Amino acid sequence: MEHKFRKSDNDIDLQALLDFCKKEGKMVEYRKGEQLEREGDPARWFAFVESGCFKFITRGFSDGRDHLTWFSFEGEFVADYPCVLSGQTSQATIEAMMPCRVWRVSGEELLGFFRRSIKNMELRAAIGEHMLNQFKARYQDFHRATPYERYNLLMQRCPGIVKHLNLQDIASFLNVTPKTISKIRKEITFSNK
Repeated sequence: MEHKFRKSDNDIDLQALLDFCKKEGKMVEYRKGEQLEREGDPARWFAFVESGCFKFITRGFSDGRDHLTWFSFEGEFVADYPCVLSGQTSQATIEAMMPCRVWRVSGEELLGFFRRSIKNMELRAAIGEHMLNQFKARYQDFHRATPYERYNLLMQRCPGIVKHLNLQDIASFLNVTPKTISKIRKEITFSNK
């Protein structure tokens, strides 16, 4: 679910895309809290995360609060995909959760890469299909899994993520209250004794 573009999580061979980013892109460093993209601005960047991780945040319509919706980790690509391909308005703020290093290309450069060959266009389609499946699974998890089960799924899919997220961020990602997360953690702690 949270691992967007890993060959081990799918059968997509991304080596050509990684090589493109390293050859045509620029190495960029982000400090904790710096933004790759900002919600409401045109989406501009597609990047390979060499080190660090990013979180995707969107602002609630009625409550005005930030809601954490996604992650991109070391060894993955990070972008507001497919908005970056068309220069559409970014639907999320993408923020460094720690110091990060990325190989970054523009959406125009990425689109040019895809247009170079049928094989690259097939890669573009495979990435889109994979992301659709990830979003579908996440959506279904909200309907078929309890908060406790969603917390366990997150820990299985992203071991060690709790080192980088505070209680509020985990609650936001799972769409529950911080109090619920505290109860879940307490239940896990006492059930393991």
